Amino acid sequence: MKNILVTGGAGFIGSHVADYLINNGYRVVIIDNLTSGRECNLNDKAIFYNHNILSDSIEEVFKKEKITHIFHFAAQISVVKSVQDPIYDAKINILGTLNLLKYSKQYNIEKFIAASSAAVYGDIPSPIKETDRPYPISQYGLSKLVMEKYIEMSGVNYLIFRFSNVYGPRQSADGEAGVVTIFSEAMKNNKEVTIYGDGKQIRDFIYVEDIAKIASKLGISDIHNQILNLSTSKGMSINELFECLKNQYNYKKSPIYAPKKSGDIDVSILDNGRLREKTQNLCFTDNFCTGSFYTAGDNNG
Repeated sequence: MKNILVTGGAGFIGSHVADYLINNGYRVVIIDNLTSGRECNLNDKAIFYNHNILSDSIEEVFKKEKITHIFHFAAQISVVKSVQDPIYDAKINILGTLNLLKYSKQYNIEKFIAASSAAVYGDIPSPIKETDRPYPISQYGLSKLVMEKYIEMSGVNYLIFRFSNVYGPRQSADGEAGVVTIFSEAMKNNKEVTIYGDGKQIRDFIYVEDIAKIASKLGISDIHNQILNLSTSKGMSINELFECLKNQYNYKKSPIYAPKKSGDIDVSILDNGRLREKTQNLCFTDNFCTGSFYTAGDNNG
């Protein structure tokens, strides 16, 4: 029996991973301190511990639950906050990961599966391959890259996923969140939609349930000690996204264009060729253009 620990399992992506694993017969343990995660996202069949990954109290989870695999999704995810408070960002994303790795080695876990980000690459030409040299332009991207390096050097079997722009149910529209959720929530409530820059920025959008399915399957597989882009390899402009969602919500207003945000990347598409080599019949959901997109408030999808 595999005993799987999901850190950040009450959060946006982590909760979907926990659900997928439970629905496929695995025993799941969740660690989350509910700083950004929500209790309503917790699967009733999971064993839940309210712990901070920086605390040595997490050792009781390893000791009691006989953990075999870790899916590490607990993180500080705000680029803005990483700039404002890089020490906090580094504590969570780097030191928190090191604490997990310490107990992973001590208790001989089989595999450490970690969530990284396209932010590690910075502003380099797309489509971006895993072999391209990372050059992060934010403290968040830097902390994720350092996290990766510590995992690679840990001596623990690992699998690292670099996610493109994730969207879907349970994503909060508050603060710094995915543009799909921000747009959809505004349109649903007939509020103004702001596009920063000219809207020609290209992004690679991937649905959270696709992330959960692919990451879970490969995480439990025999594939290890690799970094994989988890993306669709398809680009869509912010203007095109606006039109897709506008049609779905029957939204009548035009967008408000504001100055481009500092550090915003013009084109970000991750090449998923290496992922396709590992996964048969790989296909992706395209909810926001087909009328079946579930917004942040639709927690049950």
